[in-house]
Amino acid sequence: MALFTYKAMNAGGRVVHGQLDAINLVDLEMRLKRMELDFINGTEMRRGGLFSGGKVPKRELINFCFHMEQLTRAGVPILEGLTDLRDSILHPRFREVIASMIESIEGGRTLSQAMTEHPKVFDKVFSSLVRAGESTGNLPEVLKSLNESLKWEDELASHMKKLFMYPAFVGTIVLGVTFFLMIYLVPQMTGFIKNMGQALPTQTKVLIATSAIVKEFWYLFLLVPIAAGLGIKLAADSNPAFRYRFDEFKLNLPVIGPILRKIILSRFAGVFAMMYASGIAIIDSIRATEDVVGNAVIQDGLKRVGQLIAEGQNVTVAFQNIGLFPPLVVRMLRVGENTGALDTALLNVAYFYNRDVKESIEKVQTMIEPAMTLVLGALLGWVMLSVLGPIYDVITKLKI
Repeated sequence: MALFTYKAMNAGGRVVHGQLDAINLVDLEMRLKRMELDFINGTEMRRGGLFSGGKVPKRELINFCFHMEQLTRAGVPILEGLTDLRDSILHPRFREVIASMIESIEGGRTLSQAMTEHPKVFDKVFSSLVRAGESTGNLPEVLKSLNESLKWEDELASHMKKLFMYPAFVGTIVLGVTFFLMIYLVPQMTGFIKNMGQALPTQTKVLIATSAIVKEFWYLFLLVPIAAGLGIKLAADSNPAFRYRFDEFKLNLPVIGPILRKIILSRFAGVFAMMYASGIAIIDSIRATEDVVGNAVIQDGLKRVGQLIAEGQNVTVAFQNIGLFPPLVVRMLRVGENTGALDTALLNVAYFYNRDVKESIEKVQTMIEPAMTLVLGALLGWVMLSVLGPIYDVITKLKI
């Protein structure tokens, strides 16, 4: 299917614009007709651009899972549930995705098959879990598990935003104060200090030189970090070896690295537990979760775990040999495997990491405020000492 932008008219005579997946313009017109829209014109969009759309907010997916879980548990047919959901969704892109899924199901496809047509909205794990729920007749429980998993990811994203928002805010203030001091205030004081006719301290010379550099090349201090960030992103997307090294570097960062590792392993354990509990084979579950972790180092470790299990090793020994999990978690896996409750053990692993991540983020948040205050205080102290030091020396000599 291709993604089309369309122009159509609704039942009230109002012109509406949007995007919709379709095979061709004829298929697009038929899909719009089922949405009670009269087709006017449409244009195929190119996929894969730097700013290409297709993303749906996680909150919409949470509402989707909750809605479908409640309706399927009550015995409402999937097609009717999707139709009701389509009519109540406000997000235009997701509404079009649901409409496309209704078309596919009416054409004979299952819910999971309809989801695979929209990989940007429903990833591989999502569609695999729904497929397992369909095959085992346990779709409501699968949707409930997906709902809880998505809510945890949304909560975790909120914690991470809080973690970075404060240092970003304070960092912006520090950067603004630094530019003000170096570009305006220090140059105003430089002429006065040099005209005092005495030897300048080393720290004052360093401050004046730093001010001259910042004043001359201020734009580089803004453009270089942006260019470096874009360069790293492009290199990571195009060069697997560079991405592996960069992901390894992120995991080895002080403070942030351990938290990032816990977040990744928590996500893996939660998704792996859901897939295994849904009846998906262990090796298939591990292969499906490789794309979930979002880190080349952990992804490579999971591939090796899958290979060891395929060669006949049990789950506990495979994870122990790779060294992904700490000893406490490995013991939990061993108990779960010996008792036949591996999914419960994996859920305990996810809970263990979830709690650890929250505690770690709270600790970092309490450390950030005094650290950033210390940085700002040190910067202002250096400037004041470098500027007022020579002035104080002159005033002292005048008194004598």
